[in-house]
Amino acid sequence: MKFLLINLIFFISLNASTITLSMSSSPSRLNPVLANDTASSEISDWLFNGLFKYDKNGDITTDLASSYKFETPTKLIVKLKDNAFWHDKQKVTSKDIVFTYEQIINPKVFNSIKSNFNEVENVKIVDDLTVEINYKNPYFKALETWMVGLLPYHILKDEENLMTSSFNKNPIGTGSYMLKEFKIGQDIELIANPDYFEGKPKIDKILYKFLPDLNTSFLYLKQKKLDIGTLDPIQLNRQIDDNFKKDYTIIQKPAFTYSYLGFNLKDEKFKDKKIREAISLAINRQELVDILFFGYGQVCNGPFMPHSYAYNEEVKPVVQDIKRAKELLKEAGYDEKNPFTFEVITNTGNDIRVNAAQILQYQLQKIGVNMKIRVMEWQAFLNTVVHPRKFEAILLGWSMPLTPDAYPLWHSSSDKLGGFNLAGYKNDRVDELIEKGINTINKDELSLIYKEIFKTIADDLPYLFLYIPDGITAVNNKIENIEPTFTGILHNQKDWEIKE
Repeated sequence: MKFLLINLIFFISLNASTITLSMSSSPSRLNPVLANDTASSEISDWLFNGLFKYDKNGDITTDLASSYKFETPTKLIVKLKDNAFWHDKQKVTSKDIVFTYEQIINPKVFNSIKSNFNEVENVKIVDDLTVEINYKNPYFKALETWMVGLLPYHILKDEENLMTSSFNKNPIGTGSYMLKEFKIGQDIELIANPDYFEGKPKIDKILYKFLPDLNTSFLYLKQKKLDIGTLDPIQLNRQIDDNFKKDYTIIQKPAFTYSYLGFNLKDEKFKDKKIREAISLAINRQELVDILFFGYGQVCNGPFMPHSYAYNEEVKPVVQDIKRAKELLKEAGYDEKNPFTFEVITNTGNDIRVNAAQILQYQLQKIGVNMKIRVMEWQAFLNTVVHPRKFEAILLGWSMPLTPDAYPLWHSSSDKLGGFNLAGYKNDRVDELIEKGINTINKDELSLIYKEIFKTIADDLPYLFLYIPDGITAVNNKIENIEPTFTGILHNQKDWEIKE
């Protein structure tokens, strides 16, 4: 699973055979193993391939792999495509698979996907194009684990420190596009890979414009300087006219993300569950959806995607109850003379998140809770607040993958440097269920396990799950062959063409 702290909003523009995107934050490392932020992950996905990927229906299919088979429940044989090459014309081989695995599990390499490989016993080369992957036990993510982009052995084999390697700014991948140049805080240009194993993309160039001001990006879209863009609900309802709607198709679908109010459970203020429950009951989540998104979204009531096998429909959304919230606060020792006060920190570059904080502040005042708001620049927020856990509460977003994995966020062992159990959550039963789920390959049994995890986390309130926004995309009608699905529109980008 890739770590996706949601901070990137992109727009795409069209000029002859060029797609121009604007990004609101600059990538940190263009390396699929180290791409922990959304900008890095977004661009790395153009440059690299894994052994497997999701198709447009959300089903697992081959990518760099040509075929695979389970010889036993714990032995997976994978064969590479014979026509897959690195951008420097070197052939992709089994050495690249083994090398990528070794880098991921290297204790000196900090990444968010290491836990996915805990169940891998070893990876052995069978021949130049075939590997044998042995698992300690049957593993429910045996294929999904290998969706991470491969790294080139022939380039990085003598690299002493992958974390500081120049490769992270000048990557060589296998993807449909190649990097021309990358500098922090500047534009990024990608060029179609003529030797791509699925055929050269019909669009010759992708240009990412670095535009931290989202209002500028939206202005470019309205001026037709951008041809695909993400719209927010206010823009859709109030800031585009009929002419815009004639030129663009509006595509709407639930985003694979949720926003949450996360507590530092090691802070004395939030160790008492009554406090967390009082704050939860004070929040009107539907009001958040209505105000922030004009209804283009839904209330979130747990950690996994609605309609997935992990979603527990028995867990109902929390309904605002001011009276009960005040009672809980009083039981915890707080009242008008001794009000509960805490600080929530969030990031710039995301107006909706900042607006959400202000709405929460207003709602919590109704039960006498004083919530202070601090807004920080994104990288400073990550480096000085989120990762070192120096906060009382944070307002953030998280991605919901098609195959949910509770380990990185909710297992107690993930509460460590480089881990993503940001709340410091620990529940022995949840740990037990997560560990049991890892070795459960029967989807019906896995569903029951994950539904119990869902319910337990929702009851424990380490986070207050708030909302799932809809993704709203405007697509210029001049671009042909776009096939919208619930997974998005980029699944067949190499087939896009420009209508003459």
